Amino acid sequence: MNRAEKKPAAARPLADRLRPQKLSEVVGQEHLTGEGGALTRMLANGSLGSLIFWGPPGTGKTTVARLLAGQVDYAFEQISAIFSGVADLKKVFESARLRRQNGRATLLFVDEIHRFNRAQQDSFLPVMEDGTVVLVGATTENPSFELNAALLSRARVLTFRSLGPESLGRLVDRAEEETGRALPLDEQARELLLQLADGDGRAVLTLAEEVWRAAGKDEVLDAETLLSVVQRRAPIYDKGQDGHYNLISALHKAVRGSDVDAALYWLCRMLDAGENPLYLGRRLVRMASEDIGLADPNALTVTLAAKDAYDYLGSPEGELALAEATAYLAAAPKSNAVYVAYKAAMRAAKEHGSLLPPKHILNAPTKLMKEEGYGTGYLYDHDQPDGFSGQDYFPEEMGRQRFYQPTDRGRELRLGEHLARLDRLRRERGGR
Repeated sequence: MNRAEKKPAAARPLADRLRPQKLSEVVGQEHLTGEGGALTRMLANGSLGSLIFWGPPGTGKTTVARLLAGQVDYAFEQISAIFSGVADLKKVFESARLRRQNGRATLLFVDEIHRFNRAQQDSFLPVMEDGTVVLVGATTENPSFELNAALLSRARVLTFRSLGPESLGRLVDRAEEETGRALPLDEQARELLLQLADGDGRAVLTLAEEVWRAAGKDEVLDAETLLSVVQRRAPIYDKGQDGHYNLISALHKAVRGSDVDAALYWLCRMLDAGENPLYLGRRLVRMASEDIGLADPNALTVTLAAKDAYDYLGSPEGELALAEATAYLAAAPKSNAVYVAYKAAMRAAKEHGSLLPPKHILNAPTKLMKEEGYGTGYLYDHDQPDGFSGQDYFPEEMGRQRFYQPTDRGRELRLGEHLARLDRLRRERGGR
């Protein structure tokens, strides 16, 4: 083959040149494409139903869809929800109907299917039901939240996983074999390259190409030089979508689980991804109330101060205050007793309706109200022994309730002992 014939192939990006030609060549999705994998079993049974591929970018969703169509000899149609509308869908459906009349099925691959609105998603239902198309939709977002229940009920969701270092390393090996050149990186830089790809197969091949372009003759890049050459990729994180909720959930649960180091890691992951630090400050305030409560009342003060400190200093100085608050919350004694009590009290407020307070704790600013008994029998607590009257403050029709149950952790241990003493005095003094 002469030089002119090689040039078009060489000009194609590595990710395209190394695209698998059969399912067994797909890297990192062995739970789907390997022996005993979900797709392997489906093909062995000779039937292919509609599917939703859910997973991060660069994990092979488009490639697998194309290979499936070839495996069962279906016509392959591909559209993107970003660039397509109702008119485009109608054309695709009509082509599939004509093809079906001629005895050939169509696999319709819809990239970013979650970007179609509800009405557009509904338009797939008739053609899925009558067999006009086998739909394979790809999404990076949680299908449970982003896709119609009707669509999900007609398709099987298969999860694609981020590629681990071993899988990414195999792709780099293939790239070296394809180009006939070793990647000019020392061992540490090679490991860093795999980390920078962030589980994305397409990205690791793109990064490899950048290294080959940047390296001088006989030059071997170390980790520091690699960073300056390729620049790091932005983390996979959408502040309005699934990644956002996954990371804030991880942060909250690490704090609740009293793991200071994990909590700081998830905080930094979100900050590094560009999350609004004031959003994180608000979430920390919530954690102080929900998960620490009166076991350490100072937690709420610390988080409010951290939020104010960030508001005053801005980035990056103010982020240290958020880290301090995160570590404080994770290390603090835990109690959700106030949170549980609040929910129970709110439930009681809704269930019991508009009950009046007992008359002895109502003010009587008018003569009529005094005649009705408002305020009669009220005992001013500061004038009573121990500064405690023991009177009942619940509506008479409701009876005394117990919502707050302090734990034996942190300050709540002493608070519980104090409340138990007041309960005893209340019983002795005639309160309920």
